[in-house]
Amino acid sequence: MQLIAPCRTSLALILFACGLMESARAADPPPPTQVTTPAGQKGGAGQTPGMPSPSEQHRLPPDSSTRHTLELPGRTLSFVATAGSIRLFDDKGEPQADIAYTSYQLDGTDRGTRPVTFFFNGGPGSSSAWLQLGNAGPWRLPINADEVTPSTFPEVRPNAETWLDFTDLVFLDPVGTGYSRFVATGDDVRKRLYSVEGDVNSLALVVRRWLEKHDRLLSPKYIAGESYGGIRGPKVVRQLQLRQGIGVKGLIMVSPLFDYSAHRSLLQYVARLPSYVATRREAEGPVNRADLADVEAYARGEFLVDLIKGQADKEATTRLADKSAALTGIDQAVSRRLAGRFELPEFRREFDRKNGKLIGNYDASVRGLDPYPESDFHLSGDPSSDTLLAPLTSATVDLLARKLNWRPDGPYELLNDTVRRAWDFGRSPPESLSELRQILATDRNMKLLVAHGLFDLVTPYFGSQIVLDQLPPFASTPRVKLVVFPGGHMFYSREASRRAFRAEAEAMMK
Repeated sequence: MQLIAPCRTSLALILFACGLMESARAADPPPPTQVTTPAGQKGGAGQTPGMPSPSEQHRLPPDSSTRHTLELPGRTLSFVATAGSIRLFDDKGEPQADIAYTSYQLDGTDRGTRPVTFFFNGGPGSSSAWLQLGNAGPWRLPINADEVTPSTFPEVRPNAETWLDFTDLVFLDPVGTGYSRFVATGDDVRKRLYSVEGDVNSLALVVRRWLEKHDRLLSPKYIAGESYGGIRGPKVVRQLQLRQGIGVKGLIMVSPLFDYSAHRSLLQYVARLPSYVATRREAEGPVNRADLADVEAYARGEFLVDLIKGQADKEATTRLADKSAALTGIDQAVSRRLAGRFELPEFRREFDRKNGKLIGNYDASVRGLDPYPESDFHLSGDPSSDTLLAPLTSATVDLLARKLNWRPDGPYELLNDTVRRAWDFGRSPPESLSELRQILATDRNMKLLVAHGLFDLVTPYFGSQIVLDQLPPFASTPRVKLVVFPGGHMFYSREASRRAFRAEAEAMMK
């Protein structure tokens, strides 16, 4: 979860850092029963015998593989879970970073035909715990934001909606997230990996190395990414196709953003309007996408036309503001003051101001107390995500330690602000639509599944609809499919949405 949205047009994006060298390689971590230096490890000259090198002082523990049997409604799953890491090296053979992963492989399957799916989250700076414990893993932590608080008991339970029935699972944490960490010192490696291209190159490399390590090169392969994963996903698949010699059967995008420039254009208002209205209608009763057909038609039509006319056209502006107020429930006077153009902070505060409530950024159906109800400007936190951070972090650490017997030193970084602040987005706002076109054109058998929540204001579903509508005819339905569920950015926190999403993923892999 978590997408770091760029600021308005004043944002100055820093330059791209160098990508990870194509000649980069990774050595397997030592087997669990050994604590030997990894193959290819460089020793320090003049180092005291028996003393670990500086890079080894930061090393993660050896991989840990454990066997489990899970009793679920109507079936029993027996599988091997592995928590471990893959080390990345530069072109000189010097260790750079350890990338942590958690994998689950079902017993008694044919590795040549059994799918394997690689998951990563967003941010940049977010670990894969959201997708693992919130959605697809064998154990689940309930993360309903309107029910969970930071002090909620963080105990996981068997996940009846796990994807392990139909695909093996590999959850990857990019460097700086989860337990993944740098082993090299200095700023150069951080500049390389905390960048759009360096991040993509490293993840594609880790995917290949995991497949080699576990003898899964012949397995059908799928990539699943959430939020900023909309940028990562198509780029990682392209790297796998061209640089790593790996074909991918399908790409699953969860609440993705495909183009950062959408945040800075008039289309941001078009993209969010259906989710704003869904928020209002959900407060009055259950709502699904079909109920928003009138709003989508208005957003593409009269709303967009009046928006383009600009505030110089007073008649169009008043018409737009009044219609937006009627649809969203925002006070008409407020809507006119804002010319019907609701920025996120304004909509979140104004929607339920009379009750002193803020609505969620990631899930607008969630309301929380406003710490500054008298203020017109101050916003504090997000009730749809902030309450989840503590229990999800504790649950992940406990799962790795007690169930999977893997106990790294140091903190588990569920959301790492250091990564967010250091990220190099490049010379211009990143987008992945170019790679999306290329990967679908290169492999005519590849499928794309895009899933969104109705009440997500960070990456609204209608924004993805607009993007996907621009693809050529070879990328049309059913090969490319957009599904929208009740819920927010983490729509899978709702049982019915999680179950429906699982069914879509399973159908894709059949």
